[in-house]
Amino acid sequence: MPAGPLTSVGIGDDAAVVGAPSGSVVAAVDLLIEGRHFRRDWSAAYDIGVKAAARSLADIAAMGAVNTALLVALAAPGTLPARWATDLADGLAAEAARAGAGIVGGDTARADLVLLSVTALGDLAGRRPVLRSGARPGDLVAVAGPLGHSAAGLALLQAGRRGAFAELVAAHRRPAPPYDAGPEASLLGATAMIDVSDGLLADLGHVAEASGVQVDVDSSRLTVGAPLREAAASLLAAAPSSRTEAGYPRPPMTPDSPAGSPQAMALEWVLTGGEDHALVAVFPPGTPLPHRWRVIGEVRDGTGVTVDGAARRGPGGWQHFR
Repeated sequence: MPAGPLTSVGIGDDAAVVGAPSGSVVAAVDLLIEGRHFRRDWSAAYDIGVKAAARSLADIAAMGAVNTALLVALAAPGTLPARWATDLADGLAAEAARAGAGIVGGDTARADLVLLSVTALGDLAGRRPVLRSGARPGDLVAVAGPLGHSAAGLALLQAGRRGAFAELVAAHRRPAPPYDAGPEASLLGATAMIDVSDGLLADLGHVAEASGVQVDVDSSRLTVGAPLREAAASLLAAAPSSRTEAGYPRPPMTPDSPAGSPQAMALEWVLTGGEDHALVAVFPPGTPLPHRWRVIGEVRDGTGVTVDGAARRGPGGWQHFR
């Protein structure tokens, strides 16, 4: 496991010692449960390790901080092959290294299914944290990283199309957040930031609520690429089914449904699909942004989130207890 540059005591003692040069520690924890957040028949153990690490590492980046360390707790059945566990560890280690963090400890336990809890630690490097509550009317809303790719990959897996559109399926199995964009946004003067874990509209809703403002998304500025449209067209062309491969009901995809066109379905993935872990940040008007930050809307007086100036019905993304 990578130790990380700020680790002075790593795995092997009762606790680790990780430096905090800025004098404060940024901390986040995320939970993955087999059958809810991943399926072992859909994803390799390495992919699940990457995904588990990315979920927590992205939260640190969304505060404008640099990732320093991970703590990983694993519960699993006693019948789980040892090779599966070591492949999982390889995925965790690879993603931690990509983020510049170490893996400094954790815990293991027996359980009836696989459960992972990943705690990420970070350092602000002397900067102030970028909160959800700093957006102000007139600010620009911009995104770094893909939107809708993981949702499209999940839809393909649910439809039993795991061999089609490999790039989109891989985006669901193994997200790749732009970790360095978080500190970059902080240096650019970002007033608020969040990672897209539950869906663009849902997560912007958290920013709007915390800041006491309205966030309006301009759909014409969203990137709905050819792979998303082609995947949507492929799913719509297939015989509609009332059941997924997993046996759970899904809304029929027909030309008469709200997502009846490839463009509409692809746009819905972009607006409400989660788990890409792109970073969405709010910047003062006139801020010169690097190329990877794409302006997709603005902050206004009011409340909630709108698209093209209009409110939308229904959830803007995943709701855990819906």
